[in-house]
Amino acid sequence: MLLDKPAEVSSSQALQTVRLLLRAAKGGHAGALDPLATGLLPLCFGEATKLAHNLLGSRKAYLAECSLGVTTTTGDREGEIVSCCDVPEFSDEQLEAVLARFRGRIVQVPPVYSALKQDGERLYVKARRGDAVEVPPREVDVFSLECRERSAHTLKLYVECGSGTYIRSLATDLGEALGCGAHLASLHRLWVEPFHEPAMVTLDQLQEAAEQGDAALLRWLLPIEAGLAGLPMLRLDAAQSLAVTQGRQIVLEHPAEPGKCALQADDGRLLALVERDDSGRISILRGFNLPPP
Repeated sequence: MLLDKPAEVSSSQALQTVRLLLRAAKGGHAGALDPLATGLLPLCFGEATKLAHNLLGSRKAYLAECSLGVTTTTGDREGEIVSCCDVPEFSDEQLEAVLARFRGRIVQVPPVYSALKQDGERLYVKARRGDAVEVPPREVDVFSLECRERSAHTLKLYVECGSGTYIRSLATDLGEALGCGAHLASLHRLWVEPFHEPAMVTLDQLQEAAEQGDAALLRWLLPIEAGLAGLPMLRLDAAQSLAVTQGRQIVLEHPAEPGKCALQADDGRLLALVERDDSGRISILRGFNLPPP
């Protein structure tokens, strides 16, 4: 399900609300959004939870509003103000030169107030307790970074990035590079690969649908195959399907390009997400226990 998460609701709270509406035994989300953030939050239920980790590594796109001249403890508007500074004048060309430094493979320090774990504990728990927290830098991918609109104290940015990129850190780093500091004022996630043009549903729409009955609610669920869009889908014969079901390796006689692909059983069921090598040998990444269509 492609949820349009509202502001001031955590990803876990949104997931649990929808899970209860669906009466789903298990569920997961693919890439958490901070409470202040809005936009696409892919939710997975039942057998689809096996895909959540696969979607976490996907490319994502955001619209981010950065407030210049003010830094905060959390890197966003929800933190306490740390410093205030006059915003210097800079041209579009000067801004573009700064933005260019944050494109490509860059080194970034994640926020102290984040859900990353250190010694088995969330960083934000340590930070709120007052512990000294040092977060090691790491490499992330920023594929696109464009200024869509600007004013004296605000930058509205389009960001396309890979897994593990923190837009809060990007905002604070940009502010530092501009010489005035900054924090993230708002964030909206536009899409997550492979859902480039997502038909999202809001929590209010789901509540209304639940009141109308299961049919109205369930129409917002996508098939598991939707999470594998863009990957090759290979149809197996009966013998190959049985082998994969039993966890045995198979070799495809005419393999295409190596990499991830989905396997479909001879009866049309989605069978597994696999990795294949140059020789056509298959390694099962995720197996699915689904009824025939």
